[in-house]
Amino acid sequence: MSQFDDSPTLRGRLGRYAQVGVAVGGLAARVAGSRFLGWHLDRGAHAAELREALGGLKGPLMKVAQMLATIPDALPEEYLEQFAQLQANAPSMGWLFVRRRMVTELGPDWGSRFRAFERQAARAASLGQVHRAEAPDGRLLACKLQYPDMLSAVEADLNQLKVVLAIMRRVDRAIDTSQVHAELSERLHEELDYAREARHTRLFGLMLAGEDGVHVPEVVGALSTKRLLSCEWLAGEPLLAHVDAHAEARADIARNMFRAWYAPFYGYGVIHGDPHLGNYTVRPEDLSVNLYDFGCIRVFPASFVGAVIDLYHALRDGDEELAVHAYETWGFRNLSRELMRVLNLWAEFVYAPLMDDKVQKIQESESGFYGASVAHKVHMELRRLGGVTPPREFVLMDRAAIGLGSVFLRIKAELNWYRLFHDMIGGFDIAATARRQKQALAACGLAPTT
Repeated sequence: MSQFDDSPTLRGRLGRYAQVGVAVGGLAARVAGSRFLGWHLDRGAHAAELREALGGLKGPLMKVAQMLATIPDALPEEYLEQFAQLQANAPSMGWLFVRRRMVTELGPDWGSRFRAFERQAARAASLGQVHRAEAPDGRLLACKLQYPDMLSAVEADLNQLKVVLAIMRRVDRAIDTSQVHAELSERLHEELDYAREARHTRLFGLMLAGEDGVHVPEVVGALSTKRLLSCEWLAGEPLLAHVDAHAEARADIARNMFRAWYAPFYGYGVIHGDPHLGNYTVRPEDLSVNLYDFGCIRVFPASFVGAVIDLYHALRDGDEELAVHAYETWGFRNLSRELMRVLNLWAEFVYAPLMDDKVQKIQESESGFYGASVAHKVHMELRRLGGVTPPREFVLMDRAAIGLGSVFLRIKAELNWYRLFHDMIGGFDIAATARRQKQALAACGLAPTT
C-alpha cells in the first residue's frame, strides 16, 4: 500500500475516534447530566472548552464547526460564539511530507516539472496546505496538497458530529439538524476530491468570465490530481487591509463581492458555499476580487432560485400564497400559516436591504446584535410551535448570505442593494436558467442537478 493511500482505514478511523471522542464524550456526559440528573451546565464555559479541543484537532471537524457557526440556530448561541472563533490555520506539514506526497501524485521526477517549488507552505488550512511554485513557462502557481488520511478523518469526524447534533436536539428541538448533517457530509466528501474542485474552478471561471471585478484562477491540469491542485497564483491583499479605506473603495469591494457570489447563483443556480476570509483577496490597483477555493459549492435546481425570487416578491407584496409556494418549492413540508409567519421573520431580516431603492448599509446596526435578536425571537417561536426541519439546501445558502452580510457589515459598505439585486434577477426565467446551468456543467465535466 502506498505511503499516501487515502482510502479510509480502520486504524485511521480508530485513531481519529480516540482524539475526537474525548471532546465529544465530555459534551455528551455533561449535557446528559444537565438534562437527566439536574446538574448545572455552564454552556459558555463548556463551549469554550470544546472550541479549544476542536481547534487543537484541526482537520474536517474544525471545518464543520466553522460552518455550523454561520448557520442560524444549528447550535445553541454559546457554542456558536465559540465556534465562530475557530480559524483554519493548522501548522503546515514539513518538507519530508511534501516531497513524499509530490512523488505519489506526480512521480519521482516531479521536481523537473517546476522551475521552482517553495519548501515552506504559503498557507496551511484544515484539509491541506498551499505552496507557491513556478511553472516552466514562468507562471506563478499555487499548489494545494491534501494531508494524508483525510478520508478516515472525515468519516470519523462526521460520525462524531452526528452524536453532537443528536445531543443538541435533546436540549433544544427548535431546529431539526438531521438535514444539516446530510448536507455537510456530502459537501465535505466533495472537498476531498481535488479533481472535482478543478472542475468547480473551471465552472466559476466560465460563469464569471464577464465580471471585470472578479478573478478566478486558471487550473493547470497537467500538474493536478485528486490530491494535488495546481492553479495560477493570484496576488492580492486580505480584505481586512481595506476596512479603513474611504467609503467609495469599500463600496467597490462590496459590489464586486456581491457579484462574485450572486451572479453565479441567479445566472446559473450555483453558489460558492464558503465565504471564509481566506477564500478571497482584493487587488489594490482596482479593488477587484480574487476568488479561491472551490471545494465547497452547491448547485441548485433552477426552481430553487426561482423560489428565492418568489419569496422576495411575496414579502414585498404581502402575498401569503406566493410565500407558501416558495417554501414548498424549497422542500418545507406541512407548514402551518403560523409557522410560515415565523420563518418570514428571518426572511424579512435577510431580504430587508433589498426592499428599498436607496443607498444604505447592509443593516442599520453596526453590530450583529440586531440579527442575533431576530434569530433569538425566531428560535423561541419555533420552539413554541414544535420546531422545523430546514431542507438541506439551506445550509450553504444561509452560510453564504450570513457570511457575506458579515463582511459588508465589517467594512461598513453603503450601496444600493436593491438595484444590485434587481440587476441580477431582471428577466429571470426558470427554463432559460436550467438550460444555461446544464450547458455550463457539461462544459466542465460536472453532472447536472436532479
